[in-house]
Amino acid sequence: MAQVLEFKLPDLGEGLTEAEIVRWLVEVGDVVAIDQPVVEVETAKAMVEVPCPYGGVVTARFGEEGAELPVGAPLLTVAVGATEASSASPGNDGAAAEEPSDGSGSGSGSDSGSGSGNVLVGYGTGAPAARRRRIRPEGVGAAAPVAAPVPAVVSAPARPAPVAVAEVNGRRGPVAVVSPLVRRLARQHEIDLRQLSGSGPDGLILRADVDSAIREAGNVTATEARTAAEPVVAAAPTVQVGAAAPATAERIPLRGVRGAVADKLSRSRSEIPDATCWVDADATELMAARAAMNAASGPSGGPKVSVLALLARICTAALNRYPELNSTVDTAAREIVRLPGVHLGFAAQTERGLVVPVVRDAHTRNAESIGAEIARLTELARTGKLSPAQLTGGTFTLNNYGVFGVDGSTPIINHPEAAMLGVGRIMPKPWVHNGELAVRQVVQLSLTFDHRVCDGGTAGGFLRYVADCVEQPAVLLRTL
Repeated sequence: MAQVLEFKLPDLGEGLTEAEIVRWLVEVGDVVAIDQPVVEVETAKAMVEVPCPYGGVVTARFGEEGAELPVGAPLLTVAVGATEASSASPGNDGAAAEEPSDGSGSGSGSDSGSGSGNVLVGYGTGAPAARRRRIRPEGVGAAAPVAAPVPAVVSAPARPAPVAVAEVNGRRGPVAVVSPLVRRLARQHEIDLRQLSGSGPDGLILRADVDSAIREAGNVTATEARTAAEPVVAAAPTVQVGAAAPATAERIPLRGVRGAVADKLSRSRSEIPDATCWVDADATELMAARAAMNAASGPSGGPKVSVLALLARICTAALNRYPELNSTVDTAAREIVRLPGVHLGFAAQTERGLVVPVVRDAHTRNAESIGAEIARLTELARTGKLSPAQLTGGTFTLNNYGVFGVDGSTPIINHPEAAMLGVGRIMPKPWVHNGELAVRQVVQLSLTFDHRVCDGGTAGGFLRYVADCVEQPAVLLRTL
């Protein structure tokens, strides 16, 4: 007899208390295997797929896409043993039943042998316990003896097929879309993402694809409306079809990543007495040094060193000289806590919003190692696969807003850190070089710092050292 088990939203770690349902990966009536991902959720830290610890038939789902659920709230229910019951022939209904191999009975929850018992995201779980069949004697609740084994659907594999399959049970699999904003836009306009072909990398569905589908749907609706109105037009005054409705303000909930960013920025502004200083620097020699490094590596000498990686290495050297800026403030104890190592965050703009991946132990890495880690984390951010651990624990942040084509900014400190270095675009400008006017590659650097951890002299010294390294990369040789 099938046993219905309830699967609740598990603790996703990092102190997260709730998650938003982005996309259901299963429907009611689907057969799921142990550890099969059943729902994709978005927390304030990352987007993750949640595996189900039970194998059986989904009997109910709790929460629509876009709904927020607290940790511990029911996600779905699974009828364990329902696949066996449904696969038996009508004449043998109820003839076979499962029994745990240890003879302890079916039990409940993860102790029943029907589930892995481990639902923490990112951790594998064991295969289901071996099972044996108990056949009822002839004539007891059965019209005929069971002569054939149960169909193969009973022994589902412990690991399901990859979720990227094109079709499952007649339905298309996961949609290639990362941004919750894109999903929300599609839901608002009743656009089926499964019918779209994405124009992004690897078929990723972008907002432009959804906007195009909305326009097409609007044209079809207008055409249908005109067709329906044609008999009326001949006998009545001109009918205006598709008149725009009165404009109303759009309300966008601050939740998920956007809500977490809003809370952190608001807390930073309310708690940290910040100040900003900036300086223009001649980056011509830095760009030449980068070109020389990449040329020396040759065509197949490994990944190229990026400007961001060089700036990150400069930051770690500067923080070694000015450790006051690699600290945090314990407001309750009224203490400045200087941190032993540099975990360097870098701001990355994605379709999900602004995220800050963290390069661990950046003070122990050279420019090439930092660059490789930045590239790896950037790719995870682009695909929405950063884990909460990769987005927390930073001690200093590097913000390259020059990629947006702007020269300067006064960045908000990434609470609870003490400082952030902002980098504008590097572009040709008139510059006095060796006493003569010349065209040089100039960049504006800005440092926003917590005035509680240091005074302007320390902040200015840090920024001047960074600028000196940008203008004369050889200065770094003393610390390499």
